[in-house]
Amino acid sequence: MPRKPKPKNSTQASTGSQDPYPQFVAPTPDQCRSVRDSLLSLHGFPAEFAEYRRIRLESGPQSESILDGLVITLLSQNTTDSNSRKAFQRLKSAFPTWNQVLDGESDVLEDAIRCGGLARTKAARIKNILKTLKEKKGGLCLEYLRDLSIDNVKAELSQFKGIGPKTVACVLMFFLHKDDFPVDTHVFQITKAIGWIPRTASRETAYFHLNNRIPNELKFDLNCLFVTHGKLCRSCKQHDNQSLQNSSALCPLVGYANVNK
Repeated sequence: MPRKPKPKNSTQASTGSQDPYPQFVAPTPDQCRSVRDSLLSLHGFPAEFAEYRRIRLESGPQSESILDGLVITLLSQNTTDSNSRKAFQRLKSAFPTWNQVLDGESDVLEDAIRCGGLARTKAARIKNILKTLKEKKGGLCLEYLRDLSIDNVKAELSQFKGIGPKTVACVLMFFLHKDDFPVDTHVFQITKAIGWIPRTASRETAYFHLNNRIPNELKFDLNCLFVTHGKLCRSCKQHDNQSLQNSSALCPLVGYANVNK
C-alpha cells in the first residue's frame, strides 16, 4: 500500500472533516483521471445520469425541486432506481402537493410508495421531513439550500431522521450540483478492490477520504461511472481485489488492482 504523504490538490472541496487516512495517498489525481477515461471508453457516459450531467455543464434549468430530490433519494434506499422512481410517481399521483402529503393519512402514503419497499419506514421519514420543515421554516421548500455552502447543506439535511451521509451526498451531487462524492455499495466495493481506500475502511471513512483525494472536476463523472460499472461488470461484482487480479474478463480496472495491491 502507498504510504507517502502528498499535498492536497487545490481543486478538492472541503468535506467538513479531515481525511481519516492522511498518509494513504491513493487515489492520485492522475489515477482518478485515468480510471474515469477508461470507464468512459468502456461504457460511454451512463444514460441514466446524462440529464443531470447536462444541467451541471450548461447550468440549465432545474427539472426537480430540492425537496423532490430529497424524497426521490430517500425512496431509493434499499431498492432499485426503477422501483424508487415508480414509488415517487405514485406518491405524486396520490398527493399532487407536499401539503397534501403532510396532511394526508399515513396508510395512504404507505400504499402509494409500497413498490419501493420499506413503505412504513419511508412514509414516516417523509412525514417527519415535511413536519420539521413546516415547524422550522414555515413552509415546505428546500430551495434556500442552493445558497448555502456544502458544509451548511450537510448540517441542514442531517437534521432529518433517516437522512444519512450517502443520501445527503446524492442530493448535493444530483440536485444541488455541488462537488461531492457519495459512497454507495458499488463505489465502496470497487474503490476498496482497486486500492483507493484501506482494506479496513468503513463507508463513512471512505466517504471522507475519497472526497479529500478526488479532484472536484472528476467527482461527478467518476461516481456515475463507478455505479454503472458495478452493476454491469462481472469481475467487479466479486467485490474484492483478488478477484480483479485473477480476472480474465475485459475489465479496465484489473490493472489498477494490481498497481495498488
